[in-house]
Amino acid sequence: MTHWDLACEFNNTDHRTELNGTDRLIVRRGQPFTINLNLRSGSYEPGVNQLQITAETGPQPVEQYGTKAVFGLSDAIDDTRWSAAVTGPPGDIVSLSICSAPDAPIGHYKLTLDSNAQFELILLFNPWCPRDTVYMDSEEKLEEYVLAQDGIIYRGNAKYPIPSAWEFGQFEEGILDACLRILDENPKYKRNPGKDCSGRRNPIYVCRVLSAMVNSNDRDNGVLEGCWRDTFDGGISPMAWRGSVEILRTWNSTSCLPVRFGQCWVFAAVACTVSRALGIPCRVVTNYLSAHDTNANLVIERYVDENGQLQNISKDMIWNYHCWVESWMARTDLKAGFDGWQASDPTPQEKSEEVYCCGPVPVRAIKEGELTFKYDTPFVFAEVNADVETFLKYKDGSTRKITATSQVGQKISTKSVGSDEREDITHLYKYPEGSDEEREAFKKAKHQNKLLKQPVNSGLHVNIKVSVEMRKGCDFDVFAVVNNTTPVEKKCRLVFASRGMSYDGSIGQECGFKDLLNVVLPPGGERKVSLRLSYSKYCNAITQDNLIRLGALLIDYSTRDAVLAMRTIVLENPEITIRILGEPKVNRKLAAELIVQNSLQDPLEACCFCIEGANLTAGKTITERIPNSVEPGQEAKVKIYFTPTRSGLRKLLVDFNSNRLGHVKGFRNVIIGK
Repeated sequence: MTHWDLACEFNNTDHRTELNGTDRLIVRRGQPFTINLNLRSGSYEPGVNQLQITAETGPQPVEQYGTKAVFGLSDAIDDTRWSAAVTGPPGDIVSLSICSAPDAPIGHYKLTLDSNAQFELILLFNPWCPRDTVYMDSEEKLEEYVLAQDGIIYRGNAKYPIPSAWEFGQFEEGILDACLRILDENPKYKRNPGKDCSGRRNPIYVCRVLSAMVNSNDRDNGVLEGCWRDTFDGGISPMAWRGSVEILRTWNSTSCLPVRFGQCWVFAAVACTVSRALGIPCRVVTNYLSAHDTNANLVIERYVDENGQLQNISKDMIWNYHCWVESWMARTDLKAGFDGWQASDPTPQEKSEEVYCCGPVPVRAIKEGELTFKYDTPFVFAEVNADVETFLKYKDGSTRKITATSQVGQKISTKSVGSDEREDITHLYKYPEGSDEEREAFKKAKHQNKLLKQPVNSGLHVNIKVSVEMRKGCDFDVFAVVNNTTPVEKKCRLVFASRGMSYDGSIGQECGFKDLLNVVLPPGGERKVSLRLSYSKYCNAITQDNLIRLGALLIDYSTRDAVLAMRTIVLENPEITIRILGEPKVNRKLAAELIVQNSLQDPLEACCFCIEGANLTAGKTITERIPNSVEPGQEAKVKIYFTPTRSGLRKLLVDFNSNRLGHVKGFRNVIIGK
């Protein structure tokens, strides 16, 4: 053989990897690719010329472990194993079709032909191949969960889910190499590279590795370091990230030093990028009011004092929301019926098999209460199903269980296929509340607390009502509505409190408080009590999450019974107005005009706009600073230029940052013409 042509453009396009570039061969397993050989020894004759091909991956390739395959020419391709066949007519140039096994380990490969010609390729999972365990039979879903380079992640709270656009950027330059490097940096590879490379045939194994390696809690060269403090000295606020590209490039270019900092949606988004890059269908999901059950008893215990303030007695927490990923695959290691979406969580919360990782666990196993199924089902089951018990801690140290309404696992959300609408997938995780099926799932899970729970009715009720608009910078009222449904008069104490809050449930400074010692409620009586939340008070109490926790505690003097209502509100940031100037076409410079009005009562300093978008900004962030302060009521306004590199529907992601507003997000869909 004098030379060969790997036909990278043809093969990569055929295997849907051309967005990674066409300068090298990147193919999917279980699907043939074609190379052209120029024979030095003359023309090829069927039955006369033989060819031996060796495919190897990893530093210790062995046939027994599937990391090495030796095969010759067949009459036709066999797509159940490594095989090769000549597809063109006899002659000097031979078209050779090669097919990898549908369960071959993914990664870098070296292919040797007759020990004198050698070339390299990258092999990925193939969700288009029915024999691959990640097979998905919907072209529309594959477009969304494998090929889409941007998406939407939901934050805010259950009553007010806030969509934030994210650039996954799995096809941007250098990202696939960074993703494959994550696999090679994982401690299992370093301990036993042969065994680890063999494990890469299995998406369950790869998902578990990614769950551990996207965080760095095990000091394992993981991608991101978590930080849940109010300040982010020595790193970047998790709010500042708009996509995964900069994170993965930074990690790859700094000798795998963990990038500072991430929180749950950042961990999940990076895991989603890596999964899609490797060919595993993946989506980010958000669970509102997500329980963190540290002692695995399926119960979250909360303590409040007589001022209605949560006490940090228990390590159990209820996060305002929590994000993880779901990956699509068959579960050949479990009994039938548990294929499909598998939840895994790269945010470091609890250890699993001695490392900080979680999953993959079949979503169906959570719904059915099958807590013995691998991996980490009890922890994820608790996130969506844990019971909440609230105790009032009196000044004398005694405690008493009180009535409090709080249900974890609400409005589980993900982006819809093919649109920017929110899809509610709570029904995939849980049966309807109070249904026979829910009771059966709780029985299987031995969730005694929920099974034995009886409705408690002291005759006193508290509800928290809020204003329609709660914009950051404005003063507004919230209301506690108390009712007495008993036939006797009740003398009560009402404590109505508000505090800044982080999305992980930790409570900050007070931003409004009322203590009414003499609330008299006649039989059937109702009273509405207002609490003013003024910007001057809450501006220094809230965190970057823009959350305020409201609590209304009603204590009956005669019985010492207490009823607690809690509610979290999200303060709305001003909107970014995004206008695209010019005709959107490939390789034609466009301008984005960006405007934000200062809705606060203070001037904004250090103002800065950033934009990025898959195939819009060449995988980079473009920044424009505003030199002057922006006074109250004034607009911050810039024009930023960018040049799209590919046609189609794209998302332009915009971030406005300033000293008082923090990070304000926005996005605009742009259709780029050819």
